[in-house]
Amino acid sequence: MQQQQQQRRMFTAALLAFIFVLAAMGTTEAGKKEKPEKKVKKSDCGEWQWSVCVPTTGDCGLGTREGTRSGTECKQTIKTQRCKIPCNWKKQFGAECKYQFQAWGECDLNTALKTRTGNLKRALHNADCQKIVTISKPCGKLTKPKPQEPKKKKKEGKKQEKMLD
Repeated sequence: MQQQQQQRRMFTAALLAFIFVLAAMGTTEAGKKEKPEKKVKKSDCGEWQWSVCVPTTGDCGLGTREGTRSGTECKQTIKTQRCKIPCNWKKQFGAECKYQFQAWGECDLNTALKTRTGNLKRALHNADCQKIVTISKPCGKLTKPKPQEPKKKKKEGKKQEKMLD
């Protein structure tokens, strides 16, 4: 009997502790103030439109491009950004046009050039890019294999030289 009473007391204490915890959680949740949602400011600012990169000197290297956007409430409607035009064969396609190139093809013996094609991967700053481009470059040195004498003949020639000595 005494054991049953003790078990009931333990159960009641555990139940009261559980109810207390639940009540405490409810009051902390109720005490939190809901934050008012931030008012989203609607802007009439348009997207930036960028000019092509203009090199500072020459026809490649470091340069600048100008960006403009429309809108009466915009803080900034014109800005300048630094850019770079590659000083190699890629400049013929524009610095803003990024291509995924295939492997180089075989050398054309008539022209001594090898070619490969590239598919447009990405156009930066609203650039007007070709969808597919083809480039060529010199094949490099074409070496013909040198005819080699069989090893036996060389050895036989050395034996004959020794015999003559």
